[in-house]
Amino acid sequence: MKIVMVGQGAFGRKHLDGLKNIAGVEVASLVGGSKESTAEVAKQYGIPHSTTNLAEALALPGVDAAILTSPTQVHASQAEQVMKAGKHVEIEIPIADSLADARRILATQKATGKIAMAGHTRRFNPSHQWVHKRIKAGELKLQQLVVQTFFFRRTNMNLEGKPRSWTDHLLWHHACHTVDLFQYQTGETASVAHALQGPLHPTLKIAMDMSISMRTPLGAVCTLSLSFNNDGPLGSFFRYICDNGTYKAFYDDLSDGKDNKIDVSKVDVSMDGIELEDREFIAAIKEKREPNASLAQVLPCMHVLGKLEQIIDPQRKAHD
Repeated sequence: MKIVMVGQGAFGRKHLDGLKNIAGVEVASLVGGSKESTAEVAKQYGIPHSTTNLAEALALPGVDAAILTSPTQVHASQAEQVMKAGKHVEIEIPIADSLADARRILATQKATGKIAMAGHTRRFNPSHQWVHKRIKAGELKLQQLVVQTFFFRRTNMNLEGKPRSWTDHLLWHHACHTVDLFQYQTGETASVAHALQGPLHPTLKIAMDMSISMRTPLGAVCTLSLSFNNDGPLGSFFRYICDNGTYKAFYDDLSDGKDNKIDVSKVDVSMDGIELEDREFIAAIKEKREPNASLAQVLPCMHVLGKLEQIIDPQRKAHD
């Protein structure tokens, strides 16, 4: 299977690292925003073709699919371009930064019949899979999900300390992980959702702090705190408060409420959530089936984000 990787940054390389472990997959081309850095990364990973032109890469012989790790703002247009070119697509989280664009991508997927999947990695992290399997088996019932998503990002720099060409967003990117995970673990769409945001950054023009709360029709609740101002441990910390125990997840690590480690090494074939996400995408193409985290499955998450944006938009205008 020949794949085009779109994005030569830190997350694109995470996918390239994962794809190396998947048999029968070849990265045919790397598409990036900078000719020089894209060629450099392509050489590093032994990718035979690099370009800044997505259409050029999609036109290469035998290309089956593309994985988009490009800036959020171009996800929707690139996803449409890939599917209209007759290729399957995996779109890193978030699939778009508006509900309208998310709906447009899904409409294109339905029209083309191509497999289209969102990179909602939390569904695939072994820690969250462990909890999900026990919920599905009736061994656990989620009562509250408490999440802290903390970064220190007062300048527009990426994970490698290099300047970003685009601006990250607490709601449409980082909250998206938790909104989808909460609905995935409960099997329900949040019927109540509220949000508060702090002051906007003077130059980035985004909220640096945000608080979100949700409740499902059956009464499970989620409390999410997000910050770009946190000068301390970075990342997303999840606490599952269940009827039969408390569990704490940090990416691929899991412990109970008393800090006893839980071995999740046998949950799946890898401990790398991004590799597992890519394995699902590739398997869905080969088996001609809907993947976990398909566009249709994640659209309810985008609906909740759209609702939350309507709540915080007056707050943003008040700050302006």
